[in-house]
Amino acid sequence: MHRKKILLIEDDPDVRLGLGIRLKANQYEVYFAGDAASGLAEAGARRPDLIILDLGLPGEDGYLVLGKLVASPEAPPIVVLSARDRQAHEQRVRDAGAKVFCQKPVDNEELLGTIRQLLAAADQPQKPGGEADARQQSATEGRTAWQPKY
Repeated sequence: MHRKKILLIEDDPDVRLGLGIRLKANQYEVYFAGDAASGLAEAGARRPDLIILDLGLPGEDGYLVLGKLVASPEAPPIVVLSARDRQAHEQRVRDAGAKVFCQKPVDNEELLGTIRQLLAAADQPQKPGGEADARQQSATEGRTAWQPKY
């Protein structure tokens, strides 16, 4: 079984370090990006199984980044991790395509549980023509499974 790949797009180096240590300790392969442009580039290059996205990124609004990441039907689940007010942003990020909104400071065990649930759901067999079928078809045709829309 391969280790699941998680891309953490977060501009705060302390959050990247702390969360990265927790994710690696839980056997995830972790990649990092500190701004919008590198986050989009890493997403395309690494093809992560899950993305954790901060909304307050240098270079571009987090909602625009989220929109680019979810523009493809093969996009992985996205967890938004933000210091912004939950009440004002939770529904908006879900409407924009994220699976979960977590407010900083985040409870690490709760976040890890959410990640496990999302990855397990993504591993479930899909109906023909669904997301898993599209990933398999892309892989067998030698194409990159998904690219964020720039």
